[in-house]
Amino acid sequence: MRKTLYLLAISTMLIPLAYGQAKFVPKPQRVSEVPHETLAIGAKAPDFRLPGADGKFYTLNNFAAARVLVIVFTCTHCPTAQAYEDRIKHIVTDYKAKNVQLVAITPNSPVSLQLEELGYTDLNDDYESMAIRAKDKAFNFPYLYDGDTHAYSVKYGPVATPHAFVFDQQRLLRYTGRLDASEKPGTANAEDLRRAIDAVLANQPVAQPTTKTFGCSVKWAWKDEYKAKIEKDWESRPLALDEIDEAGIKKLVKNDDSNKLRLINVWATWCGPCVLEYPEFVTMQRMYGERDFEFVSISADKLSVKDKALALLKKKQSHVKNYIYNGSNSYALIEAIDPKWNGALPYTILVEPGGKVVYAAQGSIKPLQLRKLIVEHPRIGRYF
Repeated sequence: MRKTLYLLAISTMLIPLAYGQAKFVPKPQRVSEVPHETLAIGAKAPDFRLPGADGKFYTLNNFAAARVLVIVFTCTHCPTAQAYEDRIKHIVTDYKAKNVQLVAITPNSPVSLQLEELGYTDLNDDYESMAIRAKDKAFNFPYLYDGDTHAYSVKYGPVATPHAFVFDQQRLLRYTGRLDASEKPGTANAEDLRRAIDAVLANQPVAQPTTKTFGCSVKWAWKDEYKAKIEKDWESRPLALDEIDEAGIKKLVKNDDSNKLRLINVWATWCGPCVLEYPEFVTMQRMYGERDFEFVSISADKLSVKDKALALLKKKQSHVKNYIYNGSNSYALIEAIDPKWNGALPYTILVEPGGKVVYAAQGSIKPLQLRKLIVEHPRIGRYF
């Protein structure tokens, strides 16, 4: 019976396509903790079969011809991992002619990753996000996903992202640890990893076969003990709907009192697109709220339905600065927000300190586009 259930679970991860192909369907899930010690120097590389961001499956045998195999455990969301992406690409380019193969694997489980951990990214660590990041950064190496159950990552035992493993032609581990000792882009060039690769290519011992790693801890699926607490803390925050006049709105837009990027969304309970997209703004507040960012909502509902607007905000868990326009002239509201706005809801603007509008959208937003703009703004950024 157990074997039948296991086979059924595996079969749900593959959807048959034409010509006998199959599409991988991610199934991230909570798993019980298993031992995951870092692979010892001299150990054989554990085999794997993992889907890549390109939709293909890869095994260790796919790279059998390489003289040196470098496996870097990394991820999409971590600022340290992002800081090393270009250096990883340069390794691939610089060593291609020497028959060195580099493969990246993300061990992280989306199950244990919190919104509050995504302050340096526009994406999370799910399978779909991998493809987006790989395309955005033009990855020149396979980027593989092991976030469902960590079936293979636990055999290698990475402790942080990124964490590099260098194997010789017999696939014996010769180096494990950092790429280099300086996280900030432009301050180092993966010197530790390069020295290890060069030594293996020369059939020489690696002078320092193990180094410590620095970065975000691996998000093992069993490390979800804080998830319920974080959700409860967010839900328990105060939530109010305060009245605001034209002068108050103009002050919000001027944004000379916060030193933060201020995202303002004008919405109404009767506006279908407003209600549907609203959770995206709450997500952005939770992602970037501990940085120089804040989300402010302004209801364009009449004061007579203030209770209805407040009820919707509670349903959406909008624990932010919520306002409702207390005037009777909707056109005055439009002018106070943005004279360029013609009045159709929803309306969203992103304002720098001092009032410069860097983003404006009439109608529904494109969440990924907006998150990318926020995280790549000089006041936020992807790195420490």
